[in-house]
Amino acid sequence: MASTTYTAPVQALIDEFGRLPGIGPKSAQRIAFHLLKVPEDDVTRLAHAITDAKARVRFCERCFNVADDTLCPICTDDGRDSHVLCVVEESRDVVAIEKTGEFRGRYHVLLGAMSPLEGIGPEQLKIRELVARLDPEGITEVILCTNPNTEGEVTAMYLGRLLKPLGLNVTRIASGLPVGGDLEYADELTLGRALEGRRSVDE
Repeated sequence: MASTTYTAPVQALIDEFGRLPGIGPKSAQRIAFHLLKVPEDDVTRLAHAITDAKARVRFCERCFNVADDTLCPICTDDGRDSHVLCVVEESRDVVAIEKTGEFRGRYHVLLGAMSPLEGIGPEQLKIRELVARLDPEGITEVILCTNPNTEGEVTAMYLGRLLKPLGLNVTRIASGLPVGGDLEYADELTLGRALEGRRSVDE
């Protein structure tokens, strides 16, 4: 009976892609076979981009955003409001917020969210480093901008309980229904948040 397994190099490639977040077995196979078909220069360029990023990119020593120097560009920007800190889970959240053009303060990246089932507690996140920044930087407001899912909510609640007694203005971003969405398709958590965050129609 013929073997249905791939050759060792192909299987190793599929296995490595399968270890990436959000990549299932089928996607891993598609990516692997795509790379096997494209010109060698394309693969070399991809491999170089990965190794170069890994070698040169680090985490900002102050806010833990990705950077290619000791501090990230936002932390070195004197035009930012240094008294307002937006706490996010990952660096990609910083990019999303920056695209809005609505926030001119600084950031603190937790590098994850609390998830007891996965063994991720406060000690595994950059929470101690967050607290250490508050007094030296004269922080007056902390905006909790974690994701509106279970892990993000748990993290925001923990941080709220931790920071409120310190006399800070601790706020949480509003969450609710997307523009153009239908009520009947909204889940209970999203709809509940929309109701909690309601405002006067003349605002």
